[in-house]
Order: sequence, then C-alpha cells, then structure tokens
Amino acid sequence: QVKLVETGGGLVQAGGSLRLSCAASGSIFGIDAMGWYRQAPGKQRELVAAIASGGTANYADSVKGRFTISRDNAKNTVYLQMDSLKPEDTAVYYCNARGLITTARSMYNDYWGQGTQVTVSS
Repeated sequence: QVKLVETGGGLVQAGGSLRLSCAASGSIFGIDAMGWYRQAPGKQRELVAAIASGGTANYADSVKGRFTISRDNAKNTVYLQMDSLKPEDTAVYYCNARGLITTARSMYNDYWGQGTQVTVSS
C-alpha cells in the first residue's frame, strides 16, 4: 500500500519560515512529478509548486522567490522550504504524487497525502 505522509506544518509569525516534507512509502517503482498544493478555507485547492523527476520545478506566481521545492528521488521525498511567510499563505498543504507507478506496475495519475496545516499569524 502506498502512502504519502506530510510533516512540518505549524504556526509561524509573518516573515518566518517553515519546511514541509512529504515521504512516499510502499511498493513504489517510480514517481513522475511530486508537488505541493494548498487549500484555504472557502477557496479551491491550488498548485503551490511541483518538481519533475529530472529536477525541473515550477511555482505559483504568489510564492516565487519565497518558496523552494526540492526532491530526493532515492527516498521518494519532496520538500518545500517556505520563507518570508505571509498570512495569505495560511492553508492546508497537500502533497501530491503524479504518475506514481508501483512495483506491481499499477499507475496512479494523482496520489494525495492527508494534508498538513500551515498557519501564518500577522
């Protein structure tokens, strides 16, 4: 069974930093892209950042220059370093694995973690 487990959320003051981690575990053969989405109350889930297996990353305009996504393919783990946090960054952050292939050769277009709360106080 495949699981995505996020850690690192919490409460921080505006201007502070947090680092999120997401580890994919189970019988995984490979993952195409891994990323982070967020959903604030009353809003739709939105892409924050994503990174392909080759290292190419893309970011939402609202976080460019403040957030950095990285990935350890050997550990099937993705990280999100969040600096200069703003109150509008407050949301539940979800880890996403896209194009996940298991050792049994099952493929999942999108696999999600359970989410971790990030709260930025002003």
